Amino acid sequence: MQKAPGFWASIAKNYKRRHILTIPDRSRKRPRDPNQLAKLIVDMATGEIPPESPGEDKDPAAVSLGRRGGLKGGKARAAKLTAEQRAEIARKAAKARWNK
Repeated sequence: MQKAPGFWASIAKNYKRRHILTIPDRSRKRPRDPNQLAKLIVDMATGEIPPESPGEDKDPAAVSLGRRGGLKGGKARAAKLTAEQRAEIARKAAKARWNK
C-alpha cells in the first residue's frame, strides 16, 4: 500500500493539534473517579457546596497591578525599541509566518 507524500506531515500536524487540546488543566482539583466527580457535580448543583470560582484566593491589589502593567506594556516596549530592533522583530515574525 502506497502512502501519500504528505502522510507523515499530516499525522504529525494532527497529533500536535490533538495533544494541545488534551493537555489537562492542573488548576482544577476535581476527583478522577467518575462516581466521586458525579457526587461533586450534584453537590454543586444542589447548593450543598459552593461552585468553584477562579481567582477567589487572589489579592485584588496584585490583580489590578498586573492589569495596569499589561495595558501599558506593549506601548512602552514599542517606544523603547529602535527602528532597527523593530525591523528585526518584524523580519523574524514574517519568517515564522512563512515557515508554517
